[in-house]
Amino acid sequence: MASRVWVQNKVDESKHEIHSQVDAITAGTASVVNLTAGDPTDTDYTAVGCAITTISSNLTEMSRGVKLLAALVEDQVGSGQNLMGAARTLTGAVSDLLRSVEPAAGEPRQTVLTAAGSIGQASGDLLHHMGEGETDERFQDILMSLAKAVANAAAMMVLKAKNVAQVAEDTVLQNRVIAAATQCALSTSQLVACTKVVSPTISSPVCQEQLVEAGKLVDRSVETCVKACLSATDHGELLKQVGAAANTVSQALSDLLQHVRHYASCGEPIGRYDQATDTIMTVTESIFTSMGDAGEMVRQARVLAQATSDLVNAMRSDAEAEVDVDNSKKLLAAAKLLADATARMVEAAKGAAAYPENEDQQQRLREAAEGLRVATNAAAQNAIKKKLVNRLEIAAKQAAAAATQTIAAAQNASASNKNTASHQQLVHSCKAVADHIPQLIQGMRSSQAQPEELSAQLALIMASQSFLQPGSKMVTSAKSTVPTVTDQAAAMQLGQCAKNLATCLAELRTVTQKAQEACGPLEIDSALSAVQTLRSELQDARMATHDGQLKPLPGESLEKCAQDLGSTSKAVGSSMAQLLTCAAQGNEHYTGVAARETAQALRTLAQAARGVAASTKEPQSAAAMLDSAQYVMEGSAMLIHEAHQALVSPGDAESQQRLAQVAKAVSHSLNNCVNCLPGQKDVDMALRSIGEASKKLLVDTLPPCSKSFQDAQSELNHTAAELNHSAGDVVHSSRGTSNQLAVASGKFSEDFDEFLDAGVEMAGHTQSQEDQIQVIGNLKNISMASSKLLLAAKSLSVDPGAANAKNLLAAAARAVTESINQLITLCTQQAPGQKECDNALRELEAVRGLLENPSEPVSELSYFDCIESVMENSKVLGESMAGISQHCKTGNVPAFGDCVGVASKALCGLTEAAGQASYLVGVSDPNSQSGHEGLVDPIQFARANQAIQMACQNLVDPASSPSQVLSAATIVAKHTSALCNACRLASSKTSNPVARRHFVQSAKEVANTTANLVKTIKALDGDFSEENRNRCRVATTPLIEAVENLSTFSSNPEFASIPAQISNEGSAAQEPIMRSACSMLDSSTLLLETARSLIINPKDPPTWSILAGHSRTVSDSIKSLITSIRDKAPGQRECDYSIDNINKCIRDIEQASLAAVGQSLQGCRDDISLEALQEQLTSSVQEIGHLIDPINTAARGEAAQLGHKVTQLASYFEPLIVASVGLASKIVDQQQQMNILDQTKTLSESALQMLYAAKEGGGNPKAAHTHNAIAEAIQLMKEAVDDIMVTLNEAASEGGMVGGMVEAIAEAMSRLDEGNPPEPEGSFVDYQTTMVKYSKAIAITTQEMMTKSVTCPEELGGLASQVTVDYSQLAHQGRLAAATAEPDEVGFQIKTRVQELGHGCIYLVQKAGALQMSPTDSFSKRELIECARAVTEKVSMVLSALQAGNKGTQACITAASAVSGIIADLDTTIMFASAGTLNPEKEETFADHRESILKTAKALVEDTKLLVSGAASSQDRLAQAAQSSAKTITMLTDVVKLGATSMGSDDPETQVVLINAVRDVAKALAELIGATKCASGKPADDPSMYQLKSAAKVMVTNVTSLLKTVKAVEDEATRGTRALEATIECIKQELTVFQSKDVPEKSTTPEEFIRMTKGITTATAKAVAAGNSAQQEHVIATANLSRKAISDMLTTCKQAACHPEVSEEVRNKALHYGSECTTGYIDLLEQVLLVLQKPTADQRQQLAVHSKCVAGCVTELIQTAEAMKGLEWVDPEDPTVIAETELLGAAASIEAAAKKLEQLKPRAKPKQADETLDFEEQILEAAKSIAAATSALVKSASAAQRELVAQGKVGSILANAVDDGQWSQGLISAARMVAAATSNLCEAANASVQGHASEEKLISSAKQVAASTAQLLVACKVKAQPDSEAMRRLQAAGNAVKRASDNLVKAAQKAAFDKADDNSVVVKTKFVGGIAQIIAAQEEMLRKERELEEARKKLAQIRQQQYKFLPTELREDES
Repeated sequence: MASRVWVQNKVDESKHEIHSQVDAITAGTASVVNLTAGDPTDTDYTAVGCAITTISSNLTEMSRGVKLLAALVEDQVGSGQNLMGAARTLTGAVSDLLRSVEPAAGEPRQTVLTAAGSIGQASGDLLHHMGEGETDERFQDILMSLAKAVANAAAMMVLKAKNVAQVAEDTVLQNRVIAAATQCALSTSQLVACTKVVSPTISSPVCQEQLVEAGKLVDRSVETCVKACLSATDHGELLKQVGAAANTVSQALSDLLQHVRHYASCGEPIGRYDQATDTIMTVTESIFTSMGDAGEMVRQARVLAQATSDLVNAMRSDAEAEVDVDNSKKLLAAAKLLADATARMVEAAKGAAAYPENEDQQQRLREAAEGLRVATNAAAQNAIKKKLVNRLEIAAKQAAAAATQTIAAAQNASASNKNTASHQQLVHSCKAVADHIPQLIQGMRSSQAQPEELSAQLALIMASQSFLQPGSKMVTSAKSTVPTVTDQAAAMQLGQCAKNLATCLAELRTVTQKAQEACGPLEIDSALSAVQTLRSELQDARMATHDGQLKPLPGESLEKCAQDLGSTSKAVGSSMAQLLTCAAQGNEHYTGVAARETAQALRTLAQAARGVAASTKEPQSAAAMLDSAQYVMEGSAMLIHEAHQALVSPGDAESQQRLAQVAKAVSHSLNNCVNCLPGQKDVDMALRSIGEASKKLLVDTLPPCSKSFQDAQSELNHTAAELNHSAGDVVHSSRGTSNQLAVASGKFSEDFDEFLDAGVEMAGHTQSQEDQIQVIGNLKNISMASSKLLLAAKSLSVDPGAANAKNLLAAAARAVTESINQLITLCTQQAPGQKECDNALRELEAVRGLLENPSEPVSELSYFDCIESVMENSKVLGESMAGISQHCKTGNVPAFGDCVGVASKALCGLTEAAGQASYLVGVSDPNSQSGHEGLVDPIQFARANQAIQMACQNLVDPASSPSQVLSAATIVAKHTSALCNACRLASSKTSNPVARRHFVQSAKEVANTTANLVKTIKALDGDFSEENRNRCRVATTPLIEAVENLSTFSSNPEFASIPAQISNEGSAAQEPIMRSACSMLDSSTLLLETARSLIINPKDPPTWSILAGHSRTVSDSIKSLITSIRDKAPGQRECDYSIDNINKCIRDIEQASLAAVGQSLQGCRDDISLEALQEQLTSSVQEIGHLIDPINTAARGEAAQLGHKVTQLASYFEPLIVASVGLASKIVDQQQQMNILDQTKTLSESALQMLYAAKEGGGNPKAAHTHNAIAEAIQLMKEAVDDIMVTLNEAASEGGMVGGMVEAIAEAMSRLDEGNPPEPEGSFVDYQTTMVKYSKAIAITTQEMMTKSVTCPEELGGLASQVTVDYSQLAHQGRLAAATAEPDEVGFQIKTRVQELGHGCIYLVQKAGALQMSPTDSFSKRELIECARAVTEKVSMVLSALQAGNKGTQACITAASAVSGIIADLDTTIMFASAGTLNPEKEETFADHRESILKTAKALVEDTKLLVSGAASSQDRLAQAAQSSAKTITMLTDVVKLGATSMGSDDPETQVVLINAVRDVAKALAELIGATKCASGKPADDPSMYQLKSAAKVMVTNVTSLLKTVKAVEDEATRGTRALEATIECIKQELTVFQSKDVPEKSTTPEEFIRMTKGITTATAKAVAAGNSAQQEHVIATANLSRKAISDMLTTCKQAACHPEVSEEVRNKALHYGSECTTGYIDLLEQVLLVLQKPTADQRQQLAVHSKCVAGCVTELIQTAEAMKGLEWVDPEDPTVIAETELLGAAASIEAAAKKLEQLKPRAKPKQADETLDFEEQILEAAKSIAAATSALVKSASAAQRELVAQGKVGSILANAVDDGQWSQGLISAARMVAAATSNLCEAANASVQGHASEEKLISSAKQVAASTAQLLVACKVKAQPDSEAMRRLQAAGNAVKRASDNLVKAAQKAAFDKADDNSVVVKTKFVGGIAQIIAAQEEMLRKERELEEARKKLAQIRQQQYKFLPTELREDES
């Protein structure tokens, strides 16, 4: 059975692979046909190469696959032969195509098309023989017929075009028409060929893309043909026929592409309810988003009612046709449910239509629509589910195909990949994906085969989910590999495949989520049935074993299956722990996920168990294995069932207890299953044997001694040595075969037995009872250590890949050695110093293993810690060796023993450090694969578990002293705290939601049980009674259980780290360290042996010389060790290599820059297109950018990673330079060339700087002095990457290359789902607000794209780029919003909607790129508009999801937006009122409006109360309050505006006072709404609540102020006073805002700030005057002016102070004086109030005091503003500054005019205006050169003026304002004249070229330019040094303008002269006629003379008028 399933799965996989390869071959063929369509010189050979590479690599893979498939299906008669035949035909067809497209072959185009058609036919046959042909043949027939229809229509058009060609008179135009018609015919035949090629594989998106591309080529050729015809003739009828024929082609083409698109978008519709359900879902969404617009809601409700009625009718008719009575009843019940919901919705809609203003009615309609939606989901659940599952099947198929293609591309690129690290990473990720593809295909196939089977659908969902992560990793690896692949075609193929896979994964991710939602609640049942199926499969295998029929499947071996079983057993245990936690919490969704994961792990376990049984030679072992696996399945089924029951009754203690019991039983049977593995039983026997033997230690009295003390002692020493040796053997054998382990563990148990006997014998010889207890205790320790050793060996042999298992084993072996040493030390009474030496020798023997194979970390020491450890230990060793020698001489035995012990410890430390350093050196080699840190460290968990258990034993041990209890409590606290932290970290890192919850829950359990234990310990510490000890004992049990559960869960292989793999080069680098360390150990061993004999016989001279020799060898080997470790410092060599590499690259780029300056830049091969180079450059820069942070981390503290990262970085620079130089060589504009090269050079130099800093840091965390330099270099590097990316993105968006943007969006989408988001810093409301902002920005940009697609397609790139940036921000915020949303469903909804929007944005950006490439393509335009609409719709979906999250806060956002609109409107009204234009439309008085103002204001106060209380209540109430307040403020502003208008424009100041009062209210309301939004849902003591209260107070104050103002407006005696009071209150509020910590959104210039302070001076003067006059009108005017002046000053002061370039000191000073000035001004206004109330002379005198105070503050403010600019300070009022500004403005206007000229006629290259050009071109060129020259002139004038200021000729301050003002005035007017004249010249040139103006106008314009230029030069020369640099430049610029003008004048005069020559006069011969001719000529001459005279007078008048406006001084000068 299993073998049949295996064969079937293999067949399915092969078919899928071959299908995807055939897809790629046909798409590649179509691509070759499309790419080689045009002129060979325009062909993109890189893309052609890429397509051919794709074809050839897939053909090779396909041939292998076909052979395998043929072998697998050969039992089906003849099918294998047919398959092979079809594959041969396809191969032949491909080789024909490749021959025909060879450039050298010169084959006619038709041959290529025929060859392509043959490939289509052959691939269709191959798929048909496989049984994989496209299912819908009708679709293919229609496709071909539509393609032929296009061909027929094109043939007709070609005929019509030929008719045009026949009547064309100009042969050039005629030939153009013929060529266009031929091209049209060819592109159509190409389209037919393409259709033939891709028709068999049309389901593949790549094939559809190629067909659409071919269609676009036809569309372009038709357009070209129509244009050619229009230019060739003006024959109306013929052109009409051509137009009609072109329309027919376009229509036929449109039908074809529509047919393809329809297939691509939805395939066949599913079920009859499909359309109706889709409509219902969409329309209900629209109703939700239209809240507030009753009319729209009702309109949507009508559509909804129609759709539900259709659905109900469809369901009823289905129910009548249904045979099954139950099904019929179900359908009718669902239909009734739906009909009732529809009736409720219709009623609600009527209510909303009747009362459009009533929000309750709208809410009712919304709720009814929600109810209808729920009813639809229930009624049409199956239809919806089917549709989703179908989409998932398609997405899975496409993702698997894309993955297969990417793997093939990766294999193809490997040969030319220079970067070994990225290659290894890619291979690794490809392998991971390749392991997942079969599972995905099986899931898809079984779901297609059993559409009604839920378990099949769930299996597909599961496979899809587990495919996403490895798929994403492979995309990242592939992208990072692309830049370092030298073969361009292979790189392009890999890049395209990676992009395609990324898109497929994004679709798969979205569809999987939706399908999971639809199929979710049934996961537990599905998991249960899956486990039961596994059980029956194992039963079948058991029967097959009995019959001797069980055979291993291909690829299965005993070792492999045993390892699989071992590692899977951990995964099963872990997923069961998850299941228990989720069931205990009562969370159905997560329990379902955990059950599914358990079932998946059990499937692997069952397969492994079957494999082990099939591969075992002994039938009993096989049977035992299958039986135990069956028990696991039975227990697991029971567990899942119980978990389900626990969910039904969440709080039931009994069900929880049953669940725990079942879990224990499963755990037990799982252990039994593992114990059935070969080799495990022997280890178990050894363990049992040790256990049995250890019982000897439990007897009360020891047996009598049978040997003498000496014999017993030597026996103990001998057996100790044997046992130590056996422990080493166990360590070795655990890495070998199961047989070796069995032998070694048997031997170990025997040796243990003997050793124990010797130990017990020795215990009998002890003198005292106490010594005896100690010996027995030590023997128990040895027994425990031995058991642990065997358990560690067993664990390693079961799962050799387990993290750190080897280290655990080594540690267990050392523990055995140490415990033996302790016993020997205690028992033996040898000659002096002997046992110390023996112990030391045993310790050295135990650590020797660390040096054997250093492929795993030995400890947690870093490289630099290793060096320190070596240094310290070598020092200690030196001292103790000297001590050993010294004490041997003196015979001081105790001191000798101590020295030997210290030396032994130092040697062990040295060995450990050497082993760790060696590991780090090996791993840091760039060719090695560095390991990846796991989610948790299982070792840490295991150690903590062990330590906690030991501590708990000590706690409850009656013999423990108080100090031991406290120490045990400390250990428990330390380890539980570490565990909780590890859990918290793991939960933040994992992307698995179930695991995340489990970690959090486990941490809680551990923390709670620890807290309970600590309470009992405190009680015990206070009173050591038996009762307290018992309580303590009880409290330890739950803690131990919680920690054990956590350890089990953390042992899941999914969380484990991936060990490093050390390369051969890495091993070679380790060699010197290992050699030195081994030499040190060997010589130390000899030294200790020599010392042992010397301490007994110190008088033996030869032995002393031997000791000295060994001592020397030890010190030499330690020196050598230190040198080796230092020399091999990780990363240093690689840094040097990378620095050299980048230096070379910098030299290359410098040479290229020099060549570019000399215009001799030679790029790479011509066959690489600009697009390919741009993409290569972008991907290189991106990858460099990705490496910046890893290098930063490595350089600061991860030495082992440094080499890898810098080598990777350096490998990207060569392709970067090649691409940069290549790209620059293809750019015509020299400025752009230099820009690209300069930025590349900057990037290279920054990288060099970063490498130097990284080398210096070297990964040493203690080298803090280097960290600043590293941080600086990193920052520069990031900036350099950002700069070049901005340039590249701009260039890409201009050229319509949107690949990078699509990737950016896809990346943002994938990040939405990645792990836990970073710790949210804000609340949901903050993220909601920013999301609304970005969503709206996307919608606005999308609307603009729709407009620009018609008017200005070249701007689409920039807009698409904007959409990309906004979407990336939206996705980032969405991730945080989803994390902070309550409940979880809302967060999930937000994520889903944002992802859907992402898909929409991708399509939109792609269409924008396509349209930019071909702006006239009508299809692309249509598609873009469709996509834009879809995006707008999806934006509204995102907004509605956000609304659901926080309806109230969303309403606050909307209300705030409305209020800000109101404030802007009031500002406009104030402007009208100030200007005196606010007049009433009819006769009315203010009294008519007073009551309504007061009533509305009171209503607003009520709304304010509701708002404040709404923050603490439900979202619904908050939403109502926000909507109500927005409505009320709108009404209030309207009535106040009417009131103000009614007062008439005679009193504008009072109008302004009134409007200001309502503006204050609106502003306060905006603040209040903002505060409410922030405070919503927060606790009462939150700071935001205090802000809310203060905002409410301000609101009430302002409303009160409004009411007072309204009452005072008509009272002339008090209204000024009232206005002043309102202004003082307003200024105080402004001051509060100013003093807050909020940073303004934008900054401003100090000049602007100063300009605003001037207003305060004016207002102060007005205030003093008003106080003195005490007239109400003056007071009102003062109040209005003061309000504006202070408000403007405070705003600009804060904006200027918060400018990033302003220093902290100046900023604080500015803010201080801003506050001081405002406070002073408030005092002044309050003084004015006092004067008004008590007008005494003293009070009036006080006004002057206050005004001086304000003036002083203003002066300080101005000085502060000047300090902000530093030395660059310029006074905005300074005439010289105005002059400079004007000069720069003039330059800008000249450049704009020049650009206008540029657009008149595009040019390929800069031309010289010489006689070879025709007249129009001469004019344009000359005008352009004048424009350029005048631009340079004006800029030079600006520089000259700066120089004058610097020389002091012109004051930079206003000391000689009159003088310099005149000079500046002259300069300004001259600059303006130059600009105006140049502008006129451009217009004249334009008009002249177009034939609208005479040459005379052109000549006069040019002369005017020359004259104004001369004037400008004179104005500059007035004060300048004649020999100054700026003056020289100015003179040169002036001369250039003059030269250019003269050239133009000459050209125009010559043209006019030539024209005069051309106008040859025909003299009439008849006399009368001749006389008439003479008279006419004389008349014309007189008329022209009169016109000339009039023109001269006019010019004189103009000059006189201008003269009047000049300053008097200038006029005198001129006279």
